[in-house]
Amino acid sequence: MAFTPLVQAHLDAWVACAADFGPFLTGQETTLTLNEQRKAYEQVLCSHPIPAGVSFCDVDMGGVPGMMVVPDGFEGDQVLLYIHGGGYVGGSPRGYLGLAGHFAKLLGAKVYLPDYRLAPEHPFPVPIDDTLQAYRWLLDQGNDPRSIVFSGDSAGGAMVVSVMVKARNAGLPLPAGGAALSPWANLEHTGASIDNRDGLDPQASRLGLTLLAKAFLNGALPNDPDASPVFADVRGLPPILVQIGENEVMLSDAMRLATHLGENRVRVSLEVWPGMFHVWHLFAAILPEGMQAVANAALFLDQAIRGSRSA
Repeated sequence: MAFTPLVQAHLDAWVACAADFGPFLTGQETTLTLNEQRKAYEQVLCSHPIPAGVSFCDVDMGGVPGMMVVPDGFEGDQVLLYIHGGGYVGGSPRGYLGLAGHFAKLLGAKVYLPDYRLAPEHPFPVPIDDTLQAYRWLLDQGNDPRSIVFSGDSAGGAMVVSVMVKARNAGLPLPAGGAALSPWANLEHTGASIDNRDGLDPQASRLGLTLLAKAFLNGALPNDPDASPVFADVRGLPPILVQIGENEVMLSDAMRLATHLGENRVRVSLEVWPGMFHVWHLFAAILPEGMQAVANAALFLDQAIRGSRSA
């Protein structure tokens, strides 16, 4: 699929910066420190503009730093916990303010983005536990769980499900619903698309995901249900939307996640977007398919909140 020169330029810059994590994952020498590389990656993501009509600030989420995005004139009680991607090694709330701003306006919600600790310094299960703590903090602030929803992309898309499972197992009330965007749902990488889409998806590859998984797992098994929600006990979870690009190497395993949810009586919706690359949602300001996918996710989450309240 051909993109506009503007979209292609942003995509090329993102792909190049993501590839620069390679030396850190393979033990090669590099002129940058890992934190400097993370900052460079953040700057690339920050090139996606923050929409007008929102404000943002830092927030302490029960010991987990984060950011909050609020639409102008907000008077409701809807809350979105957005879990950023980055292969558990990179990414940050600040790099996701553009996407969070779109969600805040479309959903009419406060959006909270936890800045969970990253691998390899803080491997599995630390990012999941930090995000669970952020959710626990939202509940402790008096937010009605029927007015809370989750969303996240890539590693964060997997955590949409994993954190719900951990919350259920901890006896916490569950949110109203979730939207998993391009979820990295199976760290075993056994789906057919990991091979037959490799090279079609410019942003993610089999080799890159294998290196990221090794850094994150730190010896844990890739089929651990907390790391790979396709193996998790998902019974009792609220409605979940799975969105995946047809060009993605994660396509087969995202579809497997949707099937796994449905077979365990979770109401699930699956959207497969022809020609789309990994987390095309980030390009919502300049890519029509990105904005439409975000709008679809916001509508799904809004309906989940309305359904939870009426129930």
